[in-house]
Amino acid sequence: MREHLRVAAYAVCVREEQILLARSPGPGGVPEWVLPGGGMEHGEDPYDTVRREVTEETGYRIRVTGLLGVDSLRLVNHPRVGRHTDLQALRIVYEGEVVDGELRYEVGGSTDFAAWQPLDVVPALVRVPLVDTALRLWRERPVDGRPTPA
Repeated sequence: MREHLRVAAYAVCVREEQILLARSPGPGGVPEWVLPGGGMEHGEDPYDTVRREVTEETGYRIRVTGLLGVDSLRLVNHPRVGRHTDLQALRIVYEGEVVDGELRYEVGGSTDFAAWQPLDVVPALVRVPLVDTALRLWRERPVDGRPTPA
């Protein structure tokens, strides 16, 4: 079994009752909405990761305004990671505020579109579970930084 640890940083950017999301092609080509963010590069600080990833995926520069929490996910022999793979994803979730830039989509990356989505529409979107987890962290702001179970 191949073991893999992936550390990533994501941003929850909310303004005027809308959340900034990016769209990923998703498994099987079915598009799904994701939080802007992604994997840390070796030697990179997660704070820098989230700012870099948001800019790459949305065109915006953000100011990190808080640490919302940390989520850990383990996938073993899951279709997303493949047979004989044990993936642990450590996901650091920040709150961010757009300070500059213009909304655009990423070219040649892991996402193909970015948009502000009304918070009340999010439950109807095809999305990765991390979007719900991050919104729970944003709403609840748990002192231990751990999301409540869904």
